[in-house]
Amino acid sequence: MTDSLRGFFDEIDAPSRSLVVVNRSEPEPVRNLLDSLLEGQSVAISERDLPDVDADVVLLVEDGEVIARSTLDDLLESVLLINSDLYKTGTIDLDDVTLPDVLSGLDEVPFRLRGFPHSNKEKLLLIVVSRVIERIAAEAGGGTLRASFQRLSRLQDERGTHEVYKAVGKRGVDVHVYGIGDADPGESLPVTVHEGRSYSYRRSWFVVFTPPAATESARHAALVALEDEPNVWDGFWTFRPELVDRIDRYIATAL
Repeated sequence: MTDSLRGFFDEIDAPSRSLVVVNRSEPEPVRNLLDSLLEGQSVAISERDLPDVDADVVLLVEDGEVIARSTLDDLLESVLLINSDLYKTGTIDLDDVTLPDVLSGLDEVPFRLRGFPHSNKEKLLLIVVSRVIERIAAEAGGGTLRASFQRLSRLQDERGTHEVYKAVGKRGVDVHVYGIGDADPGESLPVTVHEGRSYSYRRSWFVVFTPPAATESARHAALVALEDEPNVWDGFWTFRPELVDRIDRYIATAL
């Protein structure tokens, strides 16, 4: 069993996947937005004109096989035209959060993502994935959600984040939050608070959901990211039940 959150990076599949933009009619700035989201990552982006395929479709390809597809409109509406402040302020309702199939399909691909001012877009991918996992938990109406915030005061300072965790807790999910204890979100939210000052509390970003054992429809989901440099994150997400369960057990026993 791994002895750190970093150890789980050695257990992901790290598949070689790429995106292909097919029959693009959208202007060049739209393609540039997609490039900026995945700049410097292992996921290559190319363009092709193909017969009998709709315009402005994005394909996720692995070993020459298409494993997912989304429209450019899907990407624009859910990620590319979104500002992270919309999540912090609660402008985007939890039930409206979506992750296009081609991005969801990048599970277990390792990312190194930068926040502002290095990049306006890269870190947004982790924010959207986090919200998607929180939505999965809310819709399940049970199970366990564990999330770290570095500073617990974020649950009070960010109205959107506060409302999300209020909603998830009220829907019957056992919610555990982790971070430096500069505030007590347990006073206003239905959550269990875990305070600490170790590396895992100060520099980790995880959102891990394990559904109720008797529930077949709810998905396991986990995001794990570590900040080894200021505002630069190594991260991945996974929907593999066995791996999610082990990440959950590690957090429950080590933090």
